[in-house]
Amino acid sequence: MFEPAERLKSVKVSASAAMTRKVREMRAQGIKIVGLSSGEPDFRTPAHAIEAAHKAALAGDTKYPAQDGTRALKEAVQRKFRRENGLDYALDEIMVSNGSKQIMFGATMASVNAGDEVIIPAPGWISYADQVKLAGGVPVSVSCPENNHFKLRATDLEAAITPRTKWVVLNFPNNPTGAICSRTEMRQLADVLLEHPHVLVMADEIYEHLTYDGKEFCSIAEVEPGLKDRTLTVNGASKAYAMTGWRVGYAGGPKAMIAAMINMQGQATGGVSTVGQAAAVAALDGPQELIRERVADYQNRRDLVVGWLREAIGITCHTPEGAFYVFPNIAGCIGKTTRAGRRIESDTDFVTALLEECRVATVQGAAYGMSPYFRISYATDIESLREGCKRIGEFCADLR
Repeated sequence: MFEPAERLKSVKVSASAAMTRKVREMRAQGIKIVGLSSGEPDFRTPAHAIEAAHKAALAGDTKYPAQDGTRALKEAVQRKFRRENGLDYALDEIMVSNGSKQIMFGATMASVNAGDEVIIPAPGWISYADQVKLAGGVPVSVSCPENNHFKLRATDLEAAITPRTKWVVLNFPNNPTGAICSRTEMRQLADVLLEHPHVLVMADEIYEHLTYDGKEFCSIAEVEPGLKDRTLTVNGASKAYAMTGWRVGYAGGPKAMIAAMINMQGQATGGVSTVGQAAAVAALDGPQELIRERVADYQNRRDLVVGWLREAIGITCHTPEGAFYVFPNIAGCIGKTTRAGRRIESDTDFVTALLEECRVATVQGAAYGMSPYFRISYATDIESLREGCKRIGEFCADLR
């Protein structure tokens, strides 16, 4: 009889992935669901990126790829880091992976030893902590409360660092809150990290381009060059270019770190699809106006969703500054009972009842390390957002 390895016993399936799977199953049964759980752009991949992949395939670029990425893509990533982030990485300081998720998994597995601590601001992306657990490390959650706009405070970072700290994870704009760290706030975090030279920095910048209201994005390795030799700058094509299914992530970091990550990747998957890499080259080097147009569209959706949710009884909703999520507080709904007789004791109860009674898919805040909240993705069409928020409002109005 099969028994899972011990390392898997403390690791759960991602709540957002589990919800997406449940939605697919319900839809396969003919049940109509308003899906607001998946962090996946509803836009199409840019046509010039698709055409580049097509040309690469026709030209015979279909063989095993280089483990660390094609030279063409690594050079495109090199140009991107210089152009947009003010960061200069040599080609042996850059690698390409099967999405940014594998970049971070490879970095964690290549560096974390049993008992090493990794500081993870909460709320934060579901997989950070589980990847640390798989590596035998200890995730250290640091609360970033709403009254500080869900941002990591320098004093809290300082208090969390110990001699066992291996990494601190920074994710701005943030999933699930949309929080953005200003240059001044990033400077304060950098000043703390300068005092602790044993701590590595994992900067997850996958939502870099999705900022609103004139907010500026900044990379910590650019804000403080003294941290560059221990910072892994992580990014990818998925969110900005609507290329989630192409599975192309990339990173820049210290040569020794990148070499270890390439070794780890070689034991797991091998290189990234050649045609996917060709598409990513076209996306990075091609016209960028499309991103600005989509950001304007996302900002409009954000404003609509925040406005609709603020009309719901028992919900308060912070205005996110970036990414494409809202993270509403449902404290006013806890302790109440749904029309179908379910008692809402937690945000998990809330999203479960919302799905089963009103056919709206969202994700509980507990999955991201903060309750009582839930996450809505507005990376979908306005009609779905309108209908989903309408149902949420009706659901809340019926609570007693």
